[in-house]
Amino acid sequence: MNTSPTPLELDDFDELDILLDERRLLDDETPQWEFCEGFMAALMCSPQVLTPEQFLPVLLGPSPEAETAPEQPWDHTQLGFAQPEQAQAFLAFWGRRWQEVVNQLDTEIKDLEDDAAYQPEVMDVRAAVAALEPQERDDIDEDDLPSFAQVWALGFMYAVESWPELWQAPQDPEAAELFEQALQHIVAMTEDDTEAPEISPFNEDGPPTLSMARLNAFGEAIWAVYDLRQLRAAPRI
Repeated sequence: MNTSPTPLELDDFDELDILLDERRLLDDETPQWEFCEGFMAALMCSPQVLTPEQFLPVLLGPSPEAETAPEQPWDHTQLGFAQPEQAQAFLAFWGRRWQEVVNQLDTEIKDLEDDAAYQPEVMDVRAAVAALEPQERDDIDEDDLPSFAQVWALGFMYAVESWPELWQAPQDPEAAELFEQALQHIVAMTEDDTEAPEISPFNEDGPPTLSMARLNAFGEAIWAVYDLRQLRAAPRI
């Protein structure tokens, strides 16, 4: 009998967004779920297993750049949410998504179109804004909107940069080259999509907001996560 947690559905991701929006009322540095999604993927590729007690304060706690220490010690039962029940709901969603992504990354696939392939939960914010009525876009600075999957990649690299001692190249030269190339593919996604938009992700008749180069780079970044997952046990320098 399959005892794996139920994968998250669209309604679950909506609930996650609501939880994080409510937390953001208390802490405006609360990350978007897409950022959390990238951070989670990096944790799965880390050569050393990190516990929730280690990574949750980094993801949801005070910013490392904060000039002053928080007045209250980090509360692992509340995670900065207004209510413990909200923290419990977040952790339940996190655990289900974690198991789903682990299953995806540990399943051998030959094509990213495979139903079993890792599919990061990302949003094309530019497409979402383009789909709004003109009057609804008046107060939005479209030049500041993130590119497709940019927030996901920033979350991934935030985890890498938070534990640089863990993210050293493997000793084997071939593995080290694969490691460096994989990270470069993800770093590339942290940059803006400056190519001409060619694709409308919502519908064929909508305005294009995504370049083909960006879509191809996203595929390379997903394969890079698979590579890093496989390299996680390789001896480090």
